[in-house]
Amino acid sequence: MKVLIVGANGKVGRLLVELLKAGGKHTPIAMVRSQEQADALEASGVATVIADLESTVEQLVSVVHGHDAIVFTAGSGAHTGYDKTILIDLDGAVKVMEAAEQAGVKRFVMVSGFGADRREAWSDAIRPYHAAKHYADRLLAASTLDYTILRPGRLLDEPGTGMISIEEGMERGSIPREDVAGVIAAVLESPATIRQSYDLLSGKQSIGDAIAAI
Repeated sequence: MKVLIVGANGKVGRLLVELLKAGGKHTPIAMVRSQEQADALEASGVATVIADLESTVEQLVSVVHGHDAIVFTAGSGAHTGYDKTILIDLDGAVKVMEAAEQAGVKRFVMVSGFGADRREAWSDAIRPYHAAKHYADRLLAASTLDYTILRPGRLLDEPGTGMISIEEGMERGSIPREDVAGVIAAVLESPATIRQSYDLLSGKQSIGDAIAAI
């Protein structure tokens, strides 16, 4: 599959690009915001497309057209204001969904936030972020897309273990970004995960076994 990775310059996005490229089953196409980012990725043999999540749906249709799947792992980041959280994590995500529907790209994997589905689990410190993820996920679930929503816990930069827990309603925990990328790659090949959503933490099952058991 040709997999468009929205947010490919982020930490999870970069890991996913390298994982898909190394795996040989899929062709990752990195969606980035600047020529500098594109040049760095293309130097390593990765195809890129330059686009901005604050552009129009019509512009994004031309970006997503021709791909077999989309992974949305973009985020406004911790150093921006909540205005960007709304424009990127919510409206940007919804515009990509709308573009995917118009372009006929059915498969869509959303990297959300842990607890986004449960208001009682939202942290007061980042409540607007949770709200943005909550409503983006709800609109994705109401769409015609073949979605999978992943809600990873606290993201770690340490090496992945390959061992996870993936289910609904878990208590808080953490997971290496490398393992999140591994799960994204696995669910792309799992029809059983279509139109499903999951919490995602480090656990006791291998990624392959956990996804196969769904």
